[in-house]
Amino acid sequence: MIVIRDKNVFSRLVPGFFTLSFLGLLFALIALSACSGNASGQAQSGDAKKTVVVPVTVGTAEEKSVPVQLKAIGKVQAYSTVSIKAKVEGELMAVHFTEGQEVKKDDPLFMIDPRPFEAQLKQVEANLAKDRLQTENARRQSERYGSVVEKGYVSKEVHDQIATNAMALEAGLKADEAAVESARLNLKYCYIASPINGVTGELKVHQGNLVKANDETAPMVVINQTSPIYVSFAVPEQNLSELKRRMASEKLTVRATVPGDEDNPVKGELSFLDNAVDTTTGTIQLKATFANKDKVLWPGQYVNVVLKLGTQAGVVVVPSQAVQVGQQGHYAFVVKPDLTVEYRQVVIGRLLDGELVIQKGIAVGEKVVTDGQMRLAQGTQIRVMDSGEKASSEEKIQ
Repeated sequence: MIVIRDKNVFSRLVPGFFTLSFLGLLFALIALSACSGNASGQAQSGDAKKTVVVPVTVGTAEEKSVPVQLKAIGKVQAYSTVSIKAKVEGELMAVHFTEGQEVKKDDPLFMIDPRPFEAQLKQVEANLAKDRLQTENARRQSERYGSVVEKGYVSKEVHDQIATNAMALEAGLKADEAAVESARLNLKYCYIASPINGVTGELKVHQGNLVKANDETAPMVVINQTSPIYVSFAVPEQNLSELKRRMASEKLTVRATVPGDEDNPVKGELSFLDNAVDTTTGTIQLKATFANKDKVLWPGQYVNVVLKLGTQAGVVVVPSQAVQVGQQGHYAFVVKPDLTVEYRQVVIGRLLDGELVIQKGIAVGEKVVTDGQMRLAQGTQIRVMDSGEKASSEEKIQ
């Protein structure tokens, strides 16, 4: 047992003891940190050895013959439009159709009160009959006087007067005949029939109203011919030369699709090329004719139009979703035999039914990524998913 009698010695030993303890603790902490750092570094090194595999779907570049087409928005126009107007004035006695009814040529539409015109016709016919009798009498009298004037029984002056009277009556007779013809026409105009096959529009004048002759502001009804029917559309003037060349050699097919009914396109033929380019829009106006027997197309309707100019053989096509747009233009990821991808710049052509024409950058038979491009870069490892398979949130292999 050691007894320290000198208090000063104890005071000198205590600070040294605490200093040694602190240093020991510090070394222990440093050693522990080094060990944990080592373990962390080994774990990170192990992760770095793992490669991220991206699940994707792929498609194959194929060689096909594709149609050369022009697409546009078209407007349906009636093949013929007639505004029905009265040619005579009178009370509207009858309407023989309903609004929106399909009518044939010569079907009755309206009847204007014919009685005033029947009376007028009878009057001018009576005048004609009276003047005809007077003319016949004057003609016979002129002939009688003519046979005796040379014998001196009648003076030449009297004969000339009678002959002139007969000629005046004959001229009046022709005027009466014209009046009768006019009255008959006016009576015929009381019965209005359809001049074309078509569909009636809104009825503008109802039975019992007084209609005016040739009223430009208010037609009685408008009839549109819907079978056949036109679709009018415009294409850029750059296509004019090819259009003219194609039209000279063959009938060009036009397909029209009603929005919302894309599964039932209707086919027609290009029938009109305008005689001038619209300088304000730089387009040329075209019209196609459709039989429209099923009344799919309706005047005033907007439709999607596809004009087929021909067929281009031996072109490379890929699914349209395979091509992306980047800062340097269009690109695609091509799958290599080792299941890595290659970033490839491409030059594209037309889009046709979900397939994109590739003018440069992809060869026939090469596989391209169609879904999953957002996680890809040059050389990324991929796994090709089967049809209908869903990818997990993250896939890795050693």
